[in-house]
Amino acid sequence: MILFFYNLTLLAALVASAPWWLWRMATTHKYRAGLGERLGRVPARLREAGARPLIWLHAVSVGEVLAVTRLVAEMDRALPGYRLVISTTTRTGHALARERFGAARVFYCPLDLPWAVQAYLKALRPRLLILAETEFWPNLLSGCFRRGTAVAVVNARISDRSWPRYRRLRWVWRPILGRLSRVLAQSEVDAERLTAIGCQPARVSVSGNLKFDVRAAQQAEATRLLRELGTGLRFVVAGSTLEGEEAALLEAWPRLLEADGDLVLVLAPRHPERFGAVAALLQKSGCAWLRRSAWNTQAACQPLKPGAIVLLDTIGELASVYSLAAVAFVGGSLFPTGGHNPLEPAQFGVPIVMGPHYANFRAIADALRAQEALRIAPRAELTDMLLPLLKNRQEAAAMGARARAVFDQQAGATERTLRALQSLLDQEGVPA
Repeated sequence: MILFFYNLTLLAALVASAPWWLWRMATTHKYRAGLGERLGRVPARLREAGARPLIWLHAVSVGEVLAVTRLVAEMDRALPGYRLVISTTTRTGHALARERFGAARVFYCPLDLPWAVQAYLKALRPRLLILAETEFWPNLLSGCFRRGTAVAVVNARISDRSWPRYRRLRWVWRPILGRLSRVLAQSEVDAERLTAIGCQPARVSVSGNLKFDVRAAQQAEATRLLRELGTGLRFVVAGSTLEGEEAALLEAWPRLLEADGDLVLVLAPRHPERFGAVAALLQKSGCAWLRRSAWNTQAACQPLKPGAIVLLDTIGELASVYSLAAVAFVGGSLFPTGGHNPLEPAQFGVPIVMGPHYANFRAIADALRAQEALRIAPRAELTDMLLPLLKNRQEAAAMGARARAVFDQQAGATERTLRALQSLLDQEGVPA
């Protein structure tokens, strides 16, 4: 009955919003990408004949793709008898997944429409569906349950922002989440919340955060170029920035240069669709700046000058670029948007500054703060928080070492997750 009303509401919402979606698709490539796959057209490349059973892993966007990168590699190694395919939702996540895992096994996840979901389940016949974090789609889950397909959730979490909504609607979620085969939570708090909204306690366990196991697999081309073109210079890397944060950093930039005239600022906006807006902001600022994408032609690769600003307008290079940072600012945190992952710079022993809004990464940020490996700065105090780390290199190095120690101490989630998935696959008549 719940599924019936869900689909009725979904259909009504689609009809009502159709003009807006049609207009967005006509004017924005973002909403046209993968439309056929989203509506249920299964790519021919996924219809591989053979006896190997299939595992379907879903990672929504860039953050989830990065989180499962090592897990995918370990599953490929440990489960050669299975074929692993990966779906994503966003265009940026899709591009990164194709780069990380190979285009042949990456596709856009179907919209949670009955016919689209059934087309994929019928074609793929997955033995196991793995969801990264909290992608609970009723039609997809119900379709798996009807077919006897086991469903596992890895790196599961319920954010502070989402928790009140899940709690209010727990009567809706309980019949669905109670049938999940295995739920591997990031923390004890997440495990308690997942149990409270309907997951069976016996099937919920804490495996840790996969993001503590994510390491830059190789040096990105941007890292190599920055190192070569910026010889003798020090980098301030501001990653995953959102609207308003670039302006705050540009406001701080003159005082930072007064403290150290050999600095270069690397700005990496979180969303590619904002690259143009940030470029316009830089142009208006009067600062010397350039685009990373301009280095795609060898003739444009000129040595960086002190005080320059580099707009990192590429996807998938930020994690590696953090390795160059004298200090890192992790964005999405000056304003109440939930923050982004401070582990990316922590793995390189880089001192980290964030704004006060980091609800999406609270457990990680709290672990770093407990060891004095992360400093929190409201916008008004951003400059004053960055300056000491640029002036006192010994203090910055000690803080970075503590950050790397936290990263190393928290590792192991991938191994625990893999063991749990192997156990699930080995079971006869896995409950779904």
